[in-house]
Amino acid sequence: MTSKKQFVFFLLFGFFLTNALLAELIGVKIFSLEKLLGIAPLEIVFWNNIVLSLNLTAGVILWPIVFIISDIINDYFGKKGVMQISYATAFFVSFAFLAVYTATKLPPADFWINVNAKDKLGNPFDVNYAYSLLFGQGLGIIIGSLTAFLIGQIIDAAVFQHIKARTKEKHIWIRATISTIISQLIDSFVVLGIAFYIFGNWSLDLVIAVGIVNFCYKVAIAIIMIPLLYIIHWGIDGYLGKGK
Repeated sequence: MTSKKQFVFFLLFGFFLTNALLAELIGVKIFSLEKLLGIAPLEIVFWNNIVLSLNLTAGVILWPIVFIISDIINDYFGKKGVMQISYATAFFVSFAFLAVYTATKLPPADFWINVNAKDKLGNPFDVNYAYSLLFGQGLGIIIGSLTAFLIGQIIDAAVFQHIKARTKEKHIWIRATISTIISQLIDSFVVLGIAFYIFGNWSLDLVIAVGIVNFCYKVAIAIIMIPLLYIIHWGIDGYLGKGK
């Protein structure tokens, strides 16, 4: 049984780390959810006449999976297990950022620049600049992202265990959903506040407005993915046996 639980832990950690790292790397792209759904821009109006549409970082595609895996690990391995994978993931993501940053600073080979000197339409194209622009995330974004990630994980793990104790391990969806809502309420504003208000040039109103849109999206996805939470639980229980 111990070896089976260890295998489950390492498998879940692998998915957690992979999705968190990929979410950070692909997060530099902002996509339009309205265009993806084929609908007109919502143009949501907040205070001070700030108008927003559903433009989201590509990282939101993978972050919900990270949230689910975190809750699964919390359920089977407790808060200690969650914090172990969270600190390890923060370390590996930091290492990845350092490696990517180093790569953007390497002098490009002349033939690489010449071969990619034009785009498909024949327009001049600076491939090294494009590479650096896409992968060279700013220090503020890195600090904001890692800080928000760790704070969110700490809060999520604590709230999850508190609700689990109160509900006597019943109603998985309640503890998973509430812990995600509370942790992501804080995460959504911390990352934007550090990355774009403290280190950037966003106004506080804009941080709040964008944070609300991102938070609402994360809550909606967390609710939609509740069936997946039960499916994963069912699979792990079947592998480990009812007694876990």
